[in-house]
Amino acid sequence: MGCLSKPRPVGGDSTAVYSNNTVHQNGEKPLQELRQARKLSQEQMAKNLHTKQSNVSRIEKRTDMYISTLRGVIKAMGGDLEIVARFPDGNVRINQFVELDEAVKA
Repeated sequence: MGCLSKPRPVGGDSTAVYSNNTVHQNGEKPLQELRQARKLSQEQMAKNLHTKQSNVSRIEKRTDMYISTLRGVIKAMGGDLEIVARFPDGNVRINQFVELDEAVKA
């Protein structure tokens, strides 16, 4: 199957990952696999993020990072980051980070 692995199931209906240029529901991928599925090199990501390739490599290996860093990485791949809290009685989209994003644009 090459460098793309089959998405692993997770809970909820709104989770999506890219594989072979299609969106699959209920999956997950580490950032490196997501970047590869989007057909982007670390060098292209570094250019989009205005940083060095070595920094992209470090970001992809992190297990903990600022939300703003993750948002930037996802935007550099052409996506948008949403944060959703999942509860037994329903999901809630956390919107306070959207306000931060809008303040940066102003």
